[in-house]
Amino acid sequence: MNTAFPDKQSAREHVWERLDQEKLAAYPFPPKGRIPNFKGAKAAAANLFTLEPWASAKRIKVNPDSPQRFVRAEALRRGVEVYVATPKLAGGFMLLDPARIPIDAIYKASARANWPQYAVPIPLDDLPHMDAIVAGSVAVTADGRRAGKGAGYSDLEFAILRELGHPPCPVATTVHDVQVIDSVPTEAIDQRLAAIATPTKAWLTGADPTDAPTGIDWSRIDDAALKAMPPLQDIQNRNN
Repeated sequence: MNTAFPDKQSAREHVWERLDQEKLAAYPFPPKGRIPNFKGAKAAAANLFTLEPWASAKRIKVNPDSPQRFVRAEALRRGVEVYVATPKLAGGFMLLDPARIPIDAIYKASARANWPQYAVPIPLDDLPHMDAIVAGSVAVTADGRRAGKGAGYSDLEFAILRELGHPPCPVATTVHDVQVIDSVPTEAIDQRLAAIATPTKAWLTGADPTDAPTGIDWSRIDDAALKAMPPLQDIQNRNN
């Protein structure tokens, strides 16, 4: 099967349809229009933590989507501080602190719906430097190119950390094996994936974290986005 795509949207449509038709998707349904959850997400998370620096990380940032719930849970079980962005960056960043979460509540705490009970808001100035990052993906290539759901939040979160003076750190994703495609175009704002984990394997792509955006591309940020995402307002005010 040829899975080289001329644009990201055609890659997304291919993956969403395949997950749906082959019954590889997991709740929530349908997979289309989101970072899709998939059968085997727990195994993919376990495979990710066989790779460095995720295996020895003390603090990581993880996206808030359903398939990476298992990444958040596994990290908490390992005593790793998990930093999460609120959906659509409407409320900034939060911390899931394993020191504050009972062991028998870890899986519950890893679900976004329960963050009001378990997560603590973290001001931008208190965000520590991350050891590693995990992003959600719709489609990826074996060498680390990535297509998210199209909203650009993952790339923007990475850019926010860079604006705050954080050094670049490696980004990984967990996906089903059928989400790995042959080719997809990239954009200047894209951060390349340093690692990919599926239910059957995990590998380092060889991507260099320093080959990533050094900050926010403000030409892509309009007034509506600024109003909807307070962290952007904060950073813009600092720059003015």
